[in-house]
Amino acid sequence: MSMQERIEIRDLDIYAVSDKGEAELKRGSTELSHAALELLVLLDGQSSIADITQRTKALSPEEIRRTAQILAQDGYIKLATLEQELNIDFSYFFAGQPVAEPSAEEVERARGESESGTAALKLNGYYVSIARNAARKIEPASAAGYSVLVVEDDPELQRALKFLLTMEKFLPRLAGNSNEILAALRGQPLPDMVLLDIGLPDTSGFDVLARMRAHPQLKPIPVIMLTGQAQREDVMRGLAGGADGYITKPFDRDVLLTGIRAVLGLR
Repeated sequence: MSMQERIEIRDLDIYAVSDKGEAELKRGSTELSHAALELLVLLDGQSSIADITQRTKALSPEEIRRTAQILAQDGYIKLATLEQELNIDFSYFFAGQPVAEPSAEEVERARGESESGTAALKLNGYYVSIARNAARKIEPASAAGYSVLVVEDDPELQRALKFLLTMEKFLPRLAGNSNEILAALRGQPLPDMVLLDIGLPDTSGFDVLARMRAHPQLKPIPVIMLTGQAQREDVMRGLAGGADGYITKPFDRDVLLTGIRAVLGLR
């Protein structure tokens, strides 16, 4: 072990393998002990020292702490970042890789929804589809209340939605472009639901929705598309892509609030 300051290993600490540790794993290091190599595999950035102690019988608790201390001291592992702990990898967001298209069943299911919306749009001037009412109340991630991420690039509408949500005791977060969306999703806790515009300056709301639905941690978050794009194909694409609702602009404030409460299971 190097002469650096001793690193204290605590049961609740969560470590991730560093670049140095990854390199040793790839080349099948002969310099590290068998215990060290086994621990490198187990330290996934999501499991605490206590979790690993309970999960493995090959190493005793004392061996795990002692080995982890050596690995941390020599730079093979490091304390996990919040992203690693939550398993939220944003590296592919807005990186240009294609996202999966909805299945034929999802497209067919959304087709009927979008067709019924055409008549409603002509009659009311706006269209509302809450395709997925929550079966039960979704508990807020924070004791302070329900957090709603508003993805909207129009500053005036942003302010109006922020005011409306605040008045109704929701906690609004605002994002208007891809960088702001990433920052909002990285903030903790995760939002309880998302109001998502389609026409954004540097990305598409459809793309954001698809990437959220492809991610294990973001997939459960209810999403209502809130957009001026009211063509039948747009509605169908949003619902087929996994949106919980689709509301066109201009919208009625009470209709919007009813939709938000419906997807959160607030009766």
